[in-house]
Amino acid sequence: MALEAAALPLRETIFICPMHPEIEESAPGDCPICGMALEPSVIQVNAAPDPELISMNRRFWLGGALALPLLFIAMSDIIPGEPLQHIASVRFWTWIQFALATPVVLWGGWPFFARGWRSVLSGNLNMFTLIALGTGVAYVYSIVATAVPHIFPAAFRSAVGDVPVYFEAAGVIIVLVALGQVMELKARARTGEALRALLDLAPAVARIVRADGSEEEIALEAVAAEDSLRVRPGEKVPVDGVITDGASALDESMMTGESLPLEKSTGDKVTGGTLNGSGSFIMRAEHVGTETLLFRIVQMVGEAQRSRAPIQRTADRVAGIFVPAVLAAAIVTAMVWGIFGPAPSMGYALVNAVAVLIIACPCALGLATPMSIMVGVGRGAQAGVLIRDAEALELFEKVDTLVVDKTGTLTEGKPRLAAVEALAGFREDDVLQLAASLERASEHPLARAITDGAEEKQLVLGEVSDFQAKVGRGVVGRVDGADIVLGNARLFADMAVDIVELKDRAEHHRAEGRTVMFVAANGSAAGLVAVADKIKESSFEAMRDLHADGVRVVMLSGDNAVTAKAVASALGIDEIQAEMLPAQKREVVQKLRAEGRIVAMAGDGVNDAPALAEAHIGIAMGTGTDVAIEAAGITLLSGDLRGIARARRLSRTTMRNIRQNLFFAFAYNFLGIPIAAGVLFPPFGLLLNPMIASAAMSLSSVSVISNALRLRFARL
Repeated sequence: MALEAAALPLRETIFICPMHPEIEESAPGDCPICGMALEPSVIQVNAAPDPELISMNRRFWLGGALALPLLFIAMSDIIPGEPLQHIASVRFWTWIQFALATPVVLWGGWPFFARGWRSVLSGNLNMFTLIALGTGVAYVYSIVATAVPHIFPAAFRSAVGDVPVYFEAAGVIIVLVALGQVMELKARARTGEALRALLDLAPAVARIVRADGSEEEIALEAVAAEDSLRVRPGEKVPVDGVITDGASALDESMMTGESLPLEKSTGDKVTGGTLNGSGSFIMRAEHVGTETLLFRIVQMVGEAQRSRAPIQRTADRVAGIFVPAVLAAAIVTAMVWGIFGPAPSMGYALVNAVAVLIIACPCALGLATPMSIMVGVGRGAQAGVLIRDAEALELFEKVDTLVVDKTGTLTEGKPRLAAVEALAGFREDDVLQLAASLERASEHPLARAITDGAEEKQLVLGEVSDFQAKVGRGVVGRVDGADIVLGNARLFADMAVDIVELKDRAEHHRAEGRTVMFVAANGSAAGLVAVADKIKESSFEAMRDLHADGVRVVMLSGDNAVTAKAVASALGIDEIQAEMLPAQKREVVQKLRAEGRIVAMAGDGVNDAPALAEAHIGIAMGTGTDVAIEAAGITLLSGDLRGIARARRLSRTTMRNIRQNLFFAFAYNFLGIPIAAGVLFPPFGLLLNPMIASAAMSLSSVSVISNALRLRFARL
């Protein structure tokens, strides 16, 4: 289910069923399939109290106040001396039971009867069908037995000749079901607590800096792109943007799961919702409203929570035949007791058939998977792991092969110019000036490293024309009238430019893990530039964790084989393939899938999108491009590969929780229905009172939800 704050742009609220997320309505109501109350798809931080919870709470307390004396009267015959019999006749107390039970059943149980009737009309039999039928039969039978007892044959009469009534069973069952609904609604409300905390990161206001230097507080929704905003110590960053003046340390733990504050200064990007430390800075707003990372997280998590895991299909198939099977079991129970039971045999038949109807709870079966998915996805978001859908969460525990890109995934993705070398006839500054002039028109991370290097040397860049990007190879164009080529050896071979004189120099830099790009002017090699991209410290720990977990790691890189091998060797990666074009990366993933491997692909660039989409599960770095994030099933907000290990632990923990829930739901019904039918009576003389069956039915749903809520505290 999605979450939004008042400060974020509001959409039209729709209402969904947690068990059947395909059901969407524009107004509150009940699910036509399972009968449960629909919930708003949008949870606001300061949401109004749940009207369904208020209603059920009222019905429980008022019903309980009447059910207690009702139960006391019904059980008075087992009190020594039978004190009530000295006050009035049995028939008088029977009418008192009727008076007490009627408001409990008709008013307190009205929602259950209404939902049960709708289930019959729609053909979607559910738990409310069973509750309405069981309590309705007991109540109507008791009215008839009270009003016209003489019409009942001997099979309905006790040893002393009276006809037993079951007002207390009907009333107490309604109260216990209402209690179960109250507990269930409260438990379900807690499934969104992790996301409420995440959503609460958005501040209500921002401090805008006007052109004349004045400052003013404005509502968050009034912030526009390019606005200058001041963030003071201890305040939350209002929107996504870049620091233009000042510096500070920002706590991004709620967004990324990383506990250490990150130092930020002029030129660094900041994310809306993160907490500023002791410094003060001015930022330029870049992404506002629905474009912020926080809003996108809200949308992704909401969609994931409403998605259905493949394992849910098993529960759906069982639920489809469950209620008819219970009805059949109740009929068989009534027939067996009516024919073979002791006196009053028909009384036993009625009581045990009602117990069978009441104890069976398809609700627990239906809640087993979606509740765990909702809580698990929320827990992942809290740890900086965004799950796009339930299928990705279910499948991730089975991944045995991880394919990773190098730049920005294993490395920091912030390359810096490491060296420039020039051939005879060129100076190093000439080579760098030509390369930076051409790369100024490129968006590749390596281009930024070259242009930054030229800026540090205060070189004057030339005018560029006829610019062309050669995917996976480099760029070409004209700089101040000269034909310039910048790229790898494959591009230079295509352009028939000889680089023999540069090969040895290039190999030296590659052996140190640097990326080398050759530069040519007017058809002749001019030199090379070497760029270094530091390996993330977290990549070393991530590789150790993945190998310990039995995951095979394959690195695919567009870089030179020597450079790729240097990085892979440092990290202990199992297999490398270098000089890969985007289409070739996709082919490698296809080949691994054809071998029967469950493949996850981690990348951060546009060139990784085809492979991300081809893998069983695509993993995008939150620090990467929007295209990569959109193509992925899982996004690591911190851009830290250790998040993959977290995601695997989350997948395992969530799926184990789902299996526990399903086992509990199946086992509960497998054992509960025969006991309610009376299988323990012949050997032990034990029968299950319908009131106890009602309590057990309510607790089964609450137990499933409570088990799912344990995921909020799962260690990732």
